[in-house]
Amino acid sequence: MKRVLFLLGALAGFSCVPAVAQQPQMNCGDPQTQIEMTMCAGEDLAEADKALNAAYQALRKLTKARDADAGEGQAGFDTALVKAQRAWVAYRDSWCEAFAYQAHGGTMEPQLNAECQAELTRKRTDQLKALADNL
Repeated sequence: MKRVLFLLGALAGFSCVPAVAQQPQMNCGDPQTQIEMTMCAGEDLAEADKALNAAYQALRKLTKARDADAGEGQAGFDTALVKAQRAWVAYRDSWCEAFAYQAHGGTMEPQLNAECQAELTRKRTDQLKALADNL
């Protein structure tokens, strides 16, 4: 009898669980909920980061070529770029963490962080492209 009750209880518990977890539908053109706003901000950051990485890799090709053509003791452009980019990423991440802290512990904190990072990332992409255009 205990075994039957255990099985019935277990089956009743499973009936409350949805068969398939559904991903929320997003409308990033007009997000209405906090989860949509946060997820859309994350998608925007991913797109900005993809553009940044493309601009960075294109610039690195140019700096490596410039270093290869440089005279002895004159190379170092690529090394300086890598150092600067690493410092910039650390700055962006730290600044946006501090910026988002105004909503610390709230559901809006990740959204503010992602929006901040996306904005700074787009600006950095423009800087990298401008430098590449001048080489």
